[in-house]
Amino acid sequence: MPKLKTHKGTQKRVRITPTGKIMRERAYGNHILSKKSKARKRVIKSTASIKGRIKRNVKTALGA
Repeated sequence: MPKLKTHKGTQKRVRITPTGKIMRERAYGNHILSKKSKARKRVIKSTASIKGRIKRNVKTALGA
């Protein structure tokens, strides 16, 4: 079977840590920030890990 091509859109949006976790950025952090609370903006700034079935789909898209 031939190799799978890497999905470039996914590659730009996620990164794999040395331990194998897949990390992503959170949404809603680019504009209209004045109405969002400081606590909410702090949460938005942090990265989140991808879990479960979606993690498997992302790994397939990355060819990893």
